[in-house]
Amino acid sequence: METSFIRETVVFKIAYFFSVSLLIFCGISSGSPPKDPFWDLREKMVTHQIIARGIKDLRVIEAMRKVPRHLFVPEDMRGSAYDDRPLPIGEGQTISQPYIVAFMTEALHVSPGDTVLEIGTGSGYQAAVLAEIAKEVYTIEIRPRLGERARERLNGMGYGNIAVKIGDGYKGWPEKMPFNAIIVTCAPQEIPKPLVDQLAEGGRMIIPVGERGGVQELVLVRKEKGMIRQEAVMKVLFVPMVTDEGITAR
Repeated sequence: METSFIRETVVFKIAYFFSVSLLIFCGISSGSPPKDPFWDLREKMVTHQIIARGIKDLRVIEAMRKVPRHLFVPEDMRGSAYDDRPLPIGEGQTISQPYIVAFMTEALHVSPGDTVLEIGTGSGYQAAVLAEIAKEVYTIEIRPRLGERARERLNGMGYGNIAVKIGDGYKGWPEKMPFNAIIVTCAPQEIPKPLVDQLAEGGRMIIPVGERGGVQELVLVRKEKGMIRQEAVMKVLFVPMVTDEGITAR
């Protein structure tokens, strides 16, 4: 009897252990969101700022949902990272409003096999969103400190398909051309010819164009059968593009 009781007790403890372990495992792998204090804010941003305003590309929506925007803003501004507005990131530059990031990304019709060039790395947020969709992202930042911080941040987050270059974005990155898509997050007064030349056939470019200090036109450029087609799609306000001589690009 005693032996039977001991055997039953051992069996009960083993069964209890496996039951508890199974419950813990199921809780971990149930598909619930990770313990991210910004998860709810990011979901609200996607729902109310992105989807509600007409963004339909599922790849763009999922990229905006995945990339932790709060890691791309100064630490003392992380509570505002998912607000419906641009935020300062230092050196007179900003991280764009979430909707603008999503709108410009969707306008480019980026596909998983695409190579994309970004002019104006800033914090690296737009590059990260693009890297969730594209094969490769090449991004240029003219301000060394911003560029180095962005490179360190993106490398630390595991973005192996992003290359950051410190240099003059007006000139593009001819060694890596042609590009399926080009996104420009600073405003020249005219569309730079080097960027147009670096577009692949069938390529798209989205770029704000206008005078410094004024409202600009967000222009969608397409290269089709050697012809360049332009379409103004939205009024915007971006920081001006500057060259490596420190002057505003025309």
